[in-house]
Amino acid sequence: MNKYSVIVFDLGKVLIPFDYTPVMEKFNKLKQNLGDKFKDLYAKNYHIHQQFERGDLSQDEFISIMLDWLERTINAEEFCRVFSNIFTVNQDVVNLLPVLKQKYTLVLLSNTNEMHKKYGYGHLEFLQQFDKLIFSHEVRAIKPEEKIYKAVEVFTQKPSNEHFFIDDIPEYVEGAKKCGWGGTQFVGYEKLVEVLKLEGIL
Repeated sequence: MNKYSVIVFDLGKVLIPFDYTPVMEKFNKLKQNLGDKFKDLYAKNYHIHQQFERGDLSQDEFISIMLDWLERTINAEEFCRVFSNIFTVNQDVVNLLPVLKQKYTLVLLSNTNEMHKKYGYGHLEFLQQFDKLIFSHEVRAIKPEEKIYKAVEVFTQKPSNEHFFIDDIPEYVEGAKKCGWGGTQFVGYEKLVEVLKLEGIL
């Protein structure tokens, strides 16, 4: 019998790759080098991004800061749409969901924010495959904080060691393992299938 009963997926770069390059190009078109300046400010002030994803900063507060950085060359609605138009779907990985769902509880665990959910990926049908969607801004914790993994266990009511986590960021997988979970870093579809077979999950 398989030791795992719950498979937990990260969202960004696992199920939905994302790329901010076109966003910065659009910002550069608003004003010369504005996108480059914005990218630099975002990187230097990454704690603001984390506060937003943890729910410590409201969407209105976050947007106001972003619009200041963009020198008010764009309005809030336009910003939300442009800044969220970054996602594509990794269909190979998505196709694993109905296969895994036959045997396992499926949980999505993502560091994300309400804006990206509303304007970026919230409409994607494959999200319905999951038994539970756990978003950082809703549980007020971000990976790799213990609290966010425990939020999964509160839902599943399963022992820690029955959870298996798939995330592209090694530190987040390590966070899960510190909670007693199994897990693997996502580097690509073929490697993931290989690992899931080795673990006896597939």
